[in-house]
Amino acid sequence: MPNIKSAIKRVTTNEKRRAINASAKSALRTAIKNFETSVENKDVETAKAAFVEAAKKLDKAANKGLIHKNAASRQKSRLAKLLNEVSA
Repeated sequence: MPNIKSAIKRVTTNEKRRAINASAKSALRTAIKNFETSVENKDVETAKAAFVEAAKKLDKAANKGLIHKNAASRQKSRLAKLLNEVSA
């Protein structure tokens, strides 16, 4: 455990940020899974709504540095491809 006041503060700040990041990442994964289940059930309207939500969460995660910008773009592309297959 650190003794210096600023180091103690950094530990508490890091714990708070870790909890926030974990929560955001979990919500992101949940949004992607919701989209994938609606695609499996071939429910086009629900899939479209779930895609918008998942894309929004991916963009937000990329902007915050939670995941890499290219990784978010790649996942959005793959989800869009799935959506197009179901829609057709």
